[in-house]
Amino acid sequence: MWKVGMSEEIGKALQAVVDRVKQAAARRSQTLQNVSPRLVAVSKTKPPEMVVEAYQQGQRNFGENYVNELLDKSSNPQILSLCPEIKWHFIGHLQKNNVNKLLGVPNLFMVETVDSVKLADKVNISWQRLRAANTQRLKIMVQINTSGEDSKHGLPPEETVNTVKYIISHCPALHFVGLMTIGRYGYDLSDGPNPDFQMLLSHRRKLCDSLQLLLEEVELSMGMSTDFEHAIEVGSTNVRVGSTIFGEREYPNTHSPEKKSKVMTEEAAGKMEHLTVTEQ
Repeated sequence: MWKVGMSEEIGKALQAVVDRVKQAAARRSQTLQNVSPRLVAVSKTKPPEMVVEAYQQGQRNFGENYVNELLDKSSNPQILSLCPEIKWHFIGHLQKNNVNKLLGVPNLFMVETVDSVKLADKVNISWQRLRAANTQRLKIMVQINTSGEDSKHGLPPEETVNTVKYIISHCPALHFVGLMTIGRYGYDLSDGPNPDFQMLLSHRRKLCDSLQLLLEEVELSMGMSTDFEHAIEVGSTNVRVGSTIFGEREYPNTHSPEKKSKVMTEEAAGKMEHLTVTEQ
């Protein structure tokens, strides 16, 4: 629920995250590409008023995990009127039966979670049909399951090269722009660099070597509210951040402590918190 005073809170929180993104980028090794990381504000479960407020504070990239929620928010009259340059990222698991609905989203900028050749084919065909008059290709990332957890979606890492090769060769309506991962929840950085991030970095190198792609033209979407600074330091170009900007999420129909705990546990297990610095 939107409350008086939230406007100032969101503005301060957003600026704090923007500052942390810049500081993390400044700490990167000089051997890493000099690319300003993109911050994706993850607004799932939050009202349109919060999106508008963040937009008015200068934020342009927003992420959503659920197709229906994204469709509702992106079609909201207030957002359509006040946020003409908004860029929507879809960062949740996408089922083939929801592709047409997703591609109807106004100002859809990127789908970060393509995780199979079959899904890529479906998105490609649907984009060609729904946007026939629009020759602009749809930006997509390929999601990799770097942690190997059954609770995570994404390609097995060893399938990265062949999948991207197929998309580039057989999906002319899609513009492959990078790789995305969620990674294991709660990794302790005192144990060293996050191995999921290191794996994504490694597979980007293998991909570029195999397909003769320029390293700087393949983005990496990794890092959320709890680890986006580390992700940027090691090379992330896109972070998904949500609760750090908008506050803890409130879920409908979860009034009892038991239900609320169950939902929060499921969310943590899915590690789908994004704000690009992708928190989610």
